[in-house]
Amino acid sequence: MRLVLASNNAKKLIELRSLFGALPIELVAQGELGVDEAEEPHVTFVENALAKARHAARAVAGAAIADDSGLCVDALGGAPGVASAVFAPAPPVEGDRETRRRAQDAANNALLLQRLAGVADRRAAFVSTLVALRHADDPEPLIAFGRWPGRVLEAPEGEGGFGYDPLMFIPDLDRSVARLPAALKNTHSHRARAAAQMVDLLRRHWHLG
Repeated sequence: MRLVLASNNAKKLIELRSLFGALPIELVAQGELGVDEAEEPHVTFVENALAKARHAARAVAGAAIADDSGLCVDALGGAPGVASAVFAPAPPVEGDRETRRRAQDAANNALLLQRLAGVADRRAAFVSTLVALRHADDPEPLIAFGRWPGRVLEAPEGEGGFGYDPLMFIPDLDRSVARLPAALKNTHSHRARAAAQMVDLLRRHWHLG
């Protein structure tokens, strides 16, 4: 079964392909099929994920899955939340998509540290919501949630991962997410937790696997 991922994030595609590896599906990025990115006007992860999945499903006339995820910081009232990817103003950087994304990640991290300067409560969580649709008008979307609690460091640690990974410390693993091997991250992450739920939902409701 082909399942279109409503994202053009190459690292997210690789991560989800690994997490869904046990299922008989072909996960394809929407960009490979000429589908542009959907608007994300909502204030909750679930609403944005649903909007993205519907957009992709309608464009390809088939099944689609979307992830909306981000970092929620307790002391900031849940911010950056759904705006995690564009928390800071876009830096004036030329280059390809991944070059611009890395520059944006660095700006986002810098702004987060600025907002938390002098703040003692640094509790936070990575949050992921996955929504899968059989078609654009599917009345029974499959929805899975994952939450990965930790705390925000005062300075980046590690070179791996992407986004806020260098700033997110996971007490249970005693290191930042950016210092985790990919296999370990894929076992514990917010997206891994949401994906495990989604795999179960796909097996039970779409009879896959």
